[in-house]
Amino acid sequence: MTQSFQQDCAELLQRQLRHGRISRRQMMLGFAALGATAGLSNPATAQARELVMVNWGGLANQGFNEFYGQAFMAANPGTKVVQDSSGPSTGKIRSMVESRNVTWDVCDSSTATAILLSKMNLLTPIDYGIVDKANVIDPAFAVEYGAAPYSFSTVLVYDSSKFPSAPTGWKDFFDLKRFPGQRLLRRDARTSIDVAAMSLGADPKKLYSIDTGAALKRVAEIRANCVYWNNGSESEQFMRTGEAVMGAIWHTRASVLERESGGRLKFIWDQGMLQAGTMVIPRGNPGGAAAQRLLASMLANPEPQVGLLKLLGNGPTNPRAAPLVPPELRRINPTDPENAAKQVTLDEIWWAANYQELNPEFLDVITG
Repeated sequence: MTQSFQQDCAELLQRQLRHGRISRRQMMLGFAALGATAGLSNPATAQARELVMVNWGGLANQGFNEFYGQAFMAANPGTKVVQDSSGPSTGKIRSMVESRNVTWDVCDSSTATAILLSKMNLLTPIDYGIVDKANVIDPAFAVEYGAAPYSFSTVLVYDSSKFPSAPTGWKDFFDLKRFPGQRLLRRDARTSIDVAAMSLGADPKKLYSIDTGAALKRVAEIRANCVYWNNGSESEQFMRTGEAVMGAIWHTRASVLERESGGRLKFIWDQGMLQAGTMVIPRGNPGGAAAQRLLASMLANPEPQVGLLKLLGNGPTNPRAAPLVPPELRRINPTDPENAAKQVTLDEIWWAANYQELNPEFLDVITG
């Protein structure tokens, strides 16, 4: 099973703690900015005045309270914020809603998943009378059933020692003659199909709808020269060992590789795929409108988003965050105006309509 970006963030934070780059407190604050959590909340304690935020794991109980919870609770007397790290999967959300036993309020998800869940009548629409759309840098980060307090990108990373000239985009990624060597793609259709389409000359500004037949054929062309990653650490390892000389990986891992290789392993923002880290609210959530206010606070405050950028490289989505970003961190910020201008925002609406059919076809192609 492929790892989600959010799960990889938790792994990166724990790795930075082991290497002494951050303190335990900083790690917990980082998890809090992600919405990640430490201990499981007790469903029996989920009362109407209690908000439960759910993510995919981490040690952020104290950090969430310090980073977001305390301020929110101070502004909303009588409301308590607790955390649950059991993982807000589609199946769990569906089971809770259909059994009318919902104990979760705000869940880390994706825009495409939010659309799919909404079609099953499992989510509460975002109340944009409470959640201010002006607090997101891109309209795609605030949709009917989800809003994004952070972002991330899939970028092209390459071993600069292997090539006399640097690749400039996905056309070069698929050009094994000019840029020989093993390639690296995620074992998932999302973004892999998008970059294949761009390599064929599709206009990044008019990328969707994708010619999926042509894109799948393009992926098949490099199958004999490609390896596939399931999680972030695996993608990093393929590049470190030289098993791949060019890859499509998350920008957080690419920035680690660039830093720790002394610049030998580089990445470019050109034609990167910018994606939203979207939060959703299950239908019938016990906290009611208070969940909307909690989500609003996560989007409205740029400082925690910049803190997350400092720890992991996740992009702020609040437009007021840009001037708060230190100059030395702009290189790794996917929503820096200069970096964002080179990228394509992933069309999650298109992917919600096509993923369930397209991903099995993609897996068939790469496995032969």
